[in-house]
Amino acid sequence: MNRYPLWKNAIVVIALLLGLIYAAPNVFDESPAVQLSSTKVTTKVDEATQKRVEEILKAAKIEHDGIQLDLVGIKVRLKDTDTQLKAKGELEKAFVPDASDPKYVVALNMLSASPNWLTSMGARPMYRGLDLRGGVHFLLEVDMKGALTKRMDSLGADLRTLMRDKNIRHGGINREGERLVIKFRDAAERNKAKDALSDRQADLEVVEQGQGTDLRLVASLKPAAIKKLQEFAVKQNTTTLHNRINELGVAEPVIQQQGADRIVVQLPGVQDTAKAKDILGRTATLEIRMVDDSAGALEAALAGSPPFGTELYTERGGQQLLVKKQVVLTGDRLTDAQPGFDSQSQEPAVHL
Repeated sequence: MNRYPLWKNAIVVIALLLGLIYAAPNVFDESPAVQLSSTKVTTKVDEATQKRVEEILKAAKIEHDGIQLDLVGIKVRLKDTDTQLKAKGELEKAFVPDASDPKYVVALNMLSASPNWLTSMGARPMYRGLDLRGGVHFLLEVDMKGALTKRMDSLGADLRTLMRDKNIRHGGINREGERLVIKFRDAAERNKAKDALSDRQADLEVVEQGQGTDLRLVASLKPAAIKKLQEFAVKQNTTTLHNRINELGVAEPVIQQQGADRIVVQLPGVQDTAKAKDILGRTATLEIRMVDDSAGALEAALAGSPPFGTELYTERGGQQLLVKKQVVLTGDRLTDAQPGFDSQSQEPAVHL
């Protein structure tokens, strides 16, 4: 009869016990929960926010099975779906007074009902996909035509600046579909413009048209440039979707490209379909304005009398900033943005 040393049997027993412990969370069901997370970098979700959540639930006489604070936000475990919906309504009333400019997101979620001592050991249930757990499946199509139109509008503005810098006289620059048409009165100016475009705009394919005094240059993006623009649009949208899905606190979401212009998003376990659709479909806008640093302007604004055409903002560190209302640049004019560092202060910066 084969006999094994005691230490080998002990290893087998320990391995079996560890396997049972870390498999145990899969036995427990899931509990309905409400999740609170921030939508803006300047809005913090911390212990003070957690205390406020507890006070709101206590005032509404809503019992819960525990509140946890993690990197995603605050999660409140509840007994049933009716209590879950009631808690969501109370928290939205307190944290999202203005639905047009929300600082927080209150969403329905599901949490494992496994004991805290298992969770503290790192024992978590196996993540299941849509087929076993249910959830939300989205198929999103990237607006390639819109991206190309914005790119051509941006190039049109660049060409006007180029013509002005090179002192090239022209009869106007207009966008016709996916082409830019530049009008000229004589061939010499058209030739100068064509040479300037060849030197400064390598992504454009320029063709001469017209005769007599009706001369034109027709510029369109090269196929390689269009493909690069499409790839960038899909990549940019995928990154944006990743950031927005973090607000929902979904474990192991599936975000992948399908075809040339579509993105598949799968969110296992998400109950609040409307909230998920709202977060993923949210339109982000960017406005660049000038700071009003004229003498006495900030002091007047702090005293309650801001100069005409200005607004007072508070920076992340609490510093007051007076900004002009006139918009200098919008996000529609930007074609790329990369993270980096300021060359003088070495602080994190975004290069546009």
